[in-house]
Amino acid sequence: MLVAVDHPGHQFEASPADGGKRLDQFLAAQMSESSRARIQQLIREEKVLVDGAAAKASLRLRGGEHIQVAGEFQRRPLRAIAEQIPLEIVYEDDDLAVVNKPAGMMVHAGAGATEDARNRGTLVNALLHHFKMLSGVGGETRPGIVHRLDRATSGMIVIAKNDEAHRKLAAQFAKREVKKTYIALVHGWLKEERGTISSSISRDRLRRTRMTTRRSGGREAITDYTVTKRLQSPHGKFTLLAVRIGTGRTHQIRVHLASLGHPVVGDTLYGAPREIRGREKETISLARNYLHAAKLELKQPSNGHALSFEAPLPEELQRFLLQIGDKQ
Repeated sequence: MLVAVDHPGHQFEASPADGGKRLDQFLAAQMSESSRARIQQLIREEKVLVDGAAAKASLRLRGGEHIQVAGEFQRRPLRAIAEQIPLEIVYEDDDLAVVNKPAGMMVHAGAGATEDARNRGTLVNALLHHFKMLSGVGGETRPGIVHRLDRATSGMIVIAKNDEAHRKLAAQFAKREVKKTYIALVHGWLKEERGTISSSISRDRLRRTRMTTRRSGGREAITDYTVTKRLQSPHGKFTLLAVRIGTGRTHQIRVHLASLGHPVVGDTLYGAPREIRGREKETISLARNYLHAAKLELKQPSNGHALSFEAPLPEELQRFLLQIGDKQ
């Protein structure tokens, strides 16, 4: 397939000595200031043409090919920008703050197609505007961030205001002294009233945005769950769970529950349907994951006093329960 390139950008000619090299390896050697991940992204976006045609990163060069690259090799750096964004601050003292993060907000700058998508609208940006000074232990793009919540997850997150508090809070997380309780609604009825999932978690080889329990050699992950309610509705069976995690792996609760065949409602990345069909062919949907960090328990880093915070279920999650027929 031939693809038109409006802005030729970089152009290269593969020499006979390049024969046998993968396309992404060849470009990484030619453009050493760019990461291989960025090069592969450009290839996926069909911004790299070999003899006028889009190609895969794994293409083996023969030598003599003409290679064109459109777009910037080096993306603009991620950065934190103070922005006036509303914050729900549950607690604040000289060392820390606890914030109730809404679903849809990224914790810090990350992947995105544009600079605004990567750097704007984050929790960190809102924190910088409100608090001005935060701990620097996590680096320039993650000031104050001790732990994270997924973008589509709401609830309690603790923020460190200074470096000493950050280190002490991080030590509590490392020792598993911080207790985090989530509320989750999953598809289907779990067999057991309570259980522990201890499958290790790795990044999926094929879909890099996903995590998986199906690969060996992953990172240890422990998730405990308790059934709080079983729902039989016109839209099917659902289970409401209280979930506690002893580790904080990427997507941990979501991938663990999906591994049991019970994905979190709204979590299409791990197998939940986009639309849930009812008996009368009426469909409902949830534009976020039904996962909420409802309770956070930790020690104040300076004096060791026990602190406990709770965030009620957001209105959109309460409404969804009513939609599926839960009247309690």
